[in-house]
Amino acid sequence: MTKEKVLEALSNVQEPDLGKDLVTLNMVKDIEISGNTVSFTVVLTTPACPLKDMIRNACVNAIHILVNKEADVQVNFTANTTTKRVDEGAVLPKVKNIIAVVSGKGGVGKSTVSANLALALSQGGAKVGLMDADIYGPSVPIMFGVRGERPLMMDIEGKGMIIPLERFGIKLMSIGLLVDEKNAVVWRGPMASSAIRQFVTDVYWDELDYLVIDMPPGTGDIHLTLMQTVPVTGAVIVTTPQDVALADAKKGIAMFGQAQLNIPIIGLVENMSYFVPAELPDNKYFIFGKEGGKRLADEYDLPFLGQIPLVQSIREGGDQGVPIMMSDDAITKNAFEGFASFVVRSIAMRNANLSAEKIAEKV
Repeated sequence: MTKEKVLEALSNVQEPDLGKDLVTLNMVKDIEISGNTVSFTVVLTTPACPLKDMIRNACVNAIHILVNKEADVQVNFTANTTTKRVDEGAVLPKVKNIIAVVSGKGGVGKSTVSANLALALSQGGAKVGLMDADIYGPSVPIMFGVRGERPLMMDIEGKGMIIPLERFGIKLMSIGLLVDEKNAVVWRGPMASSAIRQFVTDVYWDELDYLVIDMPPGTGDIHLTLMQTVPVTGAVIVTTPQDVALADAKKGIAMFGQAQLNIPIIGLVENMSYFVPAELPDNKYFIFGKEGGKRLADEYDLPFLGQIPLVQSIREGGDQGVPIMMSDDAITKNAFEGFASFVVRSIAMRNANLSAEKIAEKV
């Protein structure tokens, strides 16, 4: 075995989403050969890559078929999260990708989706932050069990910065961590917009692969301020299957097509898709309608990122401060993990300047 033969074999292994081989993409590093053992490292586009096993198996098969069928092949993984950001001196310079989670109306579970998306990305190995931008109805302190806690201040390069709380391996910031939860935040638009700017400029997020922003419902001041202040990678639209929610989701989709925003939509996820009783786990009840989110995604030619069931344990986890991604509920965790995998793959493809066609169809 030689390094040249190993590289030649691996040039037959394609990265499933980017459509080119690992060698052309410069993803193979540190080839070491010792006797019958060959080891090398594959540099992924994200630590949260859901295709590791597929890539590993393809690499092992390529070596066995084209180089040495008796070889002991050791495939290691590392990641260099891709980004399209070129504004190094701008806001959040160390954050590689910023995901805005939006909905046209309240009550569709946007905060639940944001929280569990952030946790799924983190559990995949990525550095993740969660910003609760819902000034008037912050949910993060309750959902992560940090009610009553206050962030600390630290001097960073001569400037006083707020240090986000850390919980379950992700960084958190919410207006609910700065004001008494018994008091309503009664602010006019400019005050709310100013607070959001401070969450961006005065919070020390440090290095992150992904910053998930839980946006307020609707379309308004805060959305405009944040989208024009922060270099958002893309938006995830959350809806439920019913027609009332779909009508409002259309407004959210239309918002991102405005000339002053023009932010790409990563895709659409349907929450509360069907009800599954704990005692009848194989039964599905389509309480709010069936596949309305999928029809809407098809109508606007958007990637459909998945369906999240309506399960009692999701609600209980959020109320108890332990989101479902931190539980042992395998079925619901799988739904969020599948959704998160589509999100990171869509972002990686966008960052590689590929069209973000319906990635779900590739799986």
